[in-house]
Amino acid sequence: MRWMRTIPIFLAVLVSCTLGIFNYQKSSSSVVASNLYALRTSPTAREYLGDDIYFAHQMPWIWGKMNQLHGLIDIQFEVKGSKNQATMRFTSHRPTRRGMFVTTEWSLQTKDGEKIDLLDAGDPFEGIELDAEEVKRVGRGSYSPSLTN
Repeated sequence: MRWMRTIPIFLAVLVSCTLGIFNYQKSSSSVVASNLYALRTSPTAREYLGDDIYFAHQMPWIWGKMNQLHGLIDIQFEVKGSKNQATMRFTSHRPTRRGMFVTTEWSLQTKDGEKIDLLDAGDPFEGIELDAEEVKRVGRGSYSPSLTN
């Protein structure tokens, strides 16, 4: 009977740890790191947030979906700078299986509800297409540049 009382506590700890692991995986992903870098280099974001842009909390919580395999990224998290704090939202999708990701939203939501669209200055996440005439050689991956001439 004693172990029956501890099952809910065990399940609560198990669920909390599982959610924490998945959130840590999201927070340490290249998508989140790229977004923080783009915020730090964006004049519009720096104008509102100030310098030293980073997560708003010591243990950030990344809300939303991040499924690069299926071509869908829709995340948001809180950021802060030396002036202000805001919620950054990033949405991107890949229209075709082998296509490049297309950013549909990259914005800051201020505490007073104002939305600052960061894509107005251009998309810093826009990929560079490969030249169709470039010779592709089989190498260490599906495409490897020639290291010898």
